[in-house]
Amino acid sequence: MMNAIVLLHRWLGIAFCLLFAMWFASGIVMHFVPFPSLTEAERFSGLAPVAGGEVRIAVADAVAASGIADATRVRLLRRSDGPVYVVSSPSRVGAVHASDGRDASVTSADVAVAIARDHARQRGLDAARAVMMAGADYDQWSVPNGFDRHRPLLRVALGDAAGTEVYVSSRTGEVVLDTTRSERGWNLAGSVLHWIYPTVLRSNWSLWDQVVSTLSLVAFIAATLGAVLGIIRIRIRRCGVSSPYRGWHALHHIIGLVATVFVLTWSFSGWLSMDHGRLFSRGELTPTEAGVVYAAPDWTTASPVGQPSAREVEWFAVTGVVYRRDRTGLASQALTKTGEAIRGRQVAFLGEKDVHDLTMRLAPGCGAPSVLADNDDYPAHSAVPGAPVYRSRCGDLWFDIDGADGRVLQRLDASRRAYRWFYSALHTVDFPVLMAHPRLRDILVVGLCLLGLAFSVTGIVIGWRRLRSTFAN
Repeated sequence: MMNAIVLLHRWLGIAFCLLFAMWFASGIVMHFVPFPSLTEAERFSGLAPVAGGEVRIAVADAVAASGIADATRVRLLRRSDGPVYVVSSPSRVGAVHASDGRDASVTSADVAVAIARDHARQRGLDAARAVMMAGADYDQWSVPNGFDRHRPLLRVALGDAAGTEVYVSSRTGEVVLDTTRSERGWNLAGSVLHWIYPTVLRSNWSLWDQVVSTLSLVAFIAATLGAVLGIIRIRIRRCGVSSPYRGWHALHHIIGLVATVFVLTWSFSGWLSMDHGRLFSRGELTPTEAGVVYAAPDWTTASPVGQPSAREVEWFAVTGVVYRRDRTGLASQALTKTGEAIRGRQVAFLGEKDVHDLTMRLAPGCGAPSVLADNDDYPAHSAVPGAPVYRSRCGDLWFDIDGADGRVLQRLDASRRAYRWFYSALHTVDFPVLMAHPRLRDILVVGLCLLGLAFSVTGIVIGWRRLRSTFAN
């Protein structure tokens, strides 16, 4: 048995030592430079006031014109070619012109460039030299599945000093992603390496899932075998604990013992990042729950455009009641409920009763919702700064609801709550006590990754010597 463990650890270690080193080094980069995305603050700052004077058709007519019969949300925003309704369902999204209901999808490079320029100017970015780069289903920065219903994406280079590139949805004409030269460079050394994210592999989600899941599982097995050997080979003397090895092998043994807990938990939680429902629940709504949350409302009850200064107007439904959301700023909005538009009754966010009515339809026995604290063990945040997130506990099942727009942010059963600790806490060290002290967390993450990198380097040296001696004879 021991001979088999030694043999397996030796050759798995040779096969995976470079991969471990890459994971630890790229993990440091990822901690400080996340994968490129368009933040809500960036998206909203790129919007112009709607100025509803050009809006000629009602919300219900826009939904009918879009052909999306199961629409659950409608937004009104202004593009360079006029105001458009963006109609979305759980699986589809489309846009129609608010003046006459014509299809507002984007196929022209000129329109995409004009949209990108307007977005950039609203954000104070230089777009004088904006030029169309490409239109494609996938590239290195647009491979996440969240972009699927916007494909193909139209990539426009702004030509500014930061090397900014923005991606325009061909379905809605919205800017859905931006990257800068710095983000792209750092992510080639960070997320792309860490997640094994080359476009040709990641564009096939199923294949990528199987490859990375298998590699991370075998890597964890290799680390576990090494931990077993490392503990067995400890020599206990009167003066303390020592290693029977010399040179690089001793260094590998000693650093491995120091880093054992971290390496095992990090490699195990890294494998769990690819769980996708294999061991833990995915936190997704059941079909019955989705039928409640995504039930298409009667759009003829939607109130007309309200504040002309709003930069985005959205209509959505909670328990069949349509609300209009006028967003005048990133953190400022007003909600108007169907039937109350004439009386002018507005509130900023959904109340506890609205949320309770929703969760009572989702599951039996739900208690009164409570506002989630910022330092909650299972954090959830609204895209609108200052908006409350309500948690409803329905026995062992929890729902977190965004008070700004009624979205279900999290569905937490016992399995999903366990996953939060086994994956997120162990892999990103986002324990609440450390999140309250970000500088301490930075030091801890970098220190642990450097320890893991040093351990991996000793394995690389030993592996190289073993290969050289093996194939030289």
